[in-house]
Amino acid sequence: MRILEGVRLAWDQMRTQRLKSFFSLLGVIVGVMFLIVVVSIVEGMDQYIRGTLTERFFGVNTVSVNRTPRAPLSASPEQWRAWNRAPRLTYEDYERLRDRVSLPAVISPESDASGELESDRGRKVENVRIVGAGAEIFDIRNWKLERGRAFTRQEAERGVPVLVLGKSTAEVLFESTDPIGQRVRIRGFPYRVVGVLEDQGSFLGQSLNNLAVGPALSPLQSFTAPRGRVDQIILKAEGPDYVIPLWEEVVEIMRVHRRLGPGELDNFAAETTEESLSLWERISQILFMALPGLVGISLVVGGIVIMNIMLVSVMERTREIGIRKALGARRADILAQVLIESATLSGVGALFGIAIGVGLTVIVGTVSPLPAAVAPRWILLGVSLGVVVGIVSGVYPASRAARLDPVDALRYE
Repeated sequence: MRILEGVRLAWDQMRTQRLKSFFSLLGVIVGVMFLIVVVSIVEGMDQYIRGTLTERFFGVNTVSVNRTPRAPLSASPEQWRAWNRAPRLTYEDYERLRDRVSLPAVISPESDASGELESDRGRKVENVRIVGAGAEIFDIRNWKLERGRAFTRQEAERGVPVLVLGKSTAEVLFESTDPIGQRVRIRGFPYRVVGVLEDQGSFLGQSLNNLAVGPALSPLQSFTAPRGRVDQIILKAEGPDYVIPLWEEVVEIMRVHRRLGPGELDNFAAETTEESLSLWERISQILFMALPGLVGISLVVGGIVIMNIMLVSVMERTREIGIRKALGARRADILAQVLIESATLSGVGALFGIAIGVGLTVIVGTVSPLPAAVAPRWILLGVSLGVVVGIVSGVYPASRAARLDPVDALRYE
């Protein structure tokens, strides 16, 4: 009954003094709202970036070989100097890996550049991402075709000038006409369209459908990469358990191929998908580490306001406390009553903050591509923070109320 009575008294105070209660709870409301919104957005960004980068850019269960790392790593200055002096990857590097890798994996070279495509009808698309790769790239990138087909391994090895277009590129060039079998020109050289990819979505508001993919050895190599060179080599393991062994084998093959001695540093960068995401992992960790401090500022301010409100409340009810003590109430009873009132006030503020935070999160998820959603654990944390702030803020007012002398309290005017 002690808890129910404290909750009832706190509720009566909020109901009779709405404006004062609102301003007293404002700090807690803002703090919890900020917690819910920011955590939900950061988690949404984490899911969005990890999912999009993994599926659309890096590939699932992949190992990539580049001249230098795609993401900054905590490497030594000597290693960075070795990377900066490193030669570019060559088609010979790709062939050596293709022939020597023993683990189950598919492999493809990949080079890209931005260019303009023009159809025979004179329609043009600018800033198209033009990719030169092997036939295995469709499996590695998990690119599905909406119509037509991918180019074959034989076409890739012979360098046949064929293209697979992204969805938006095909729509702009050919509108309602079937693009399969049509001709497009890149720098005046004709290519035959053999397929159109499914919708690839977008990344941070930028469409991923403005794309054209052709064999790496086709005339595309004249501008995607210097002849005989490639931007990167990508290998896709058969499953997640093979990724690390595949990475180790790739490093060993590349070191032997480039005649690197036991004490020499790598003059290439082999990375798994997780290593490529290391930069974002660091950013998200910093955000999650900084969040408690930012939320704590609002909660501390809110706690100070609640403590002052409870001190005023204790002062206003001095005679009531005196009567209760005269009728036999113990110090522990008075202490518990004030703490319960303070925790109830702060808890209600936390509930308001959660409600506002959830509403803002829904709006963010609706108007942006981020899959922002509030996890139950953050709602529980918000309520817990509100109650804890209330208890901590009520300790001093409760102790003052519990120490009141009954005689002095009854004579208080």
